Amino acid sequence: MLTTKSLERIIELEDKLRAEYQVQLDAKTVEIDSGIKKQEEQQAVIAKQLEKITTLSAEASVNKRIEQLNRELHSRCENLQHEIATQKTRLKALQADLAEERAEIKELKKFDPAKMKKNLDASKKKLVEKTTAADLLQKSLNKTRGENAELQSKLKELEGKLAELEAPEGVEKAAA
Repeated sequence: MLTTKSLERIIELEDKLRAEYQVQLDAKTVEIDSGIKKQEEQQAVIAKQLEKITTLSAEASVNKRIEQLNRELHSRCENLQHEIATQKTRLKALQADLAEERAEIKELKKFDPAKMKKNLDASKKKLVEKTTAADLLQKSLNKTRGENAELQSKLKELEGKLAELEAPEGVEKAAA
């Protein structure tokens, strides 16, 4: 029975200690409960912050990607602007060349090849006619010079004969 008595004493001691420390136990239980509530609130806040951080990091990665795309597009834009400027200068040069070619074609159209060939053929015919006429005139001139030379020689002969004939008559008149 000793054990029952000891058990009773232990129960009494427990009740006595409980009565003595119940206020402290209640206070500690309240503290523990408030600590658990704070911890749960903090965990809720941490969960919200983690969720916010997750969304912000996702947005940040999207923003980084968008910024990268913006930089790439800006670079492409600058390259295209440079290429457009180059093409514009090339276009101006080609337009200037085209204007020169058009002026040259206009200049060349002034000289109609068919008309020029026709004029050339006509000029050749005239040249042949004039050459033929010049040859005839040259022959005629040569013939005339020859005749003139003959006539000059005949004239000299006749003048010589006349001078001979007049000289004896002059002597006869002088003798008479």
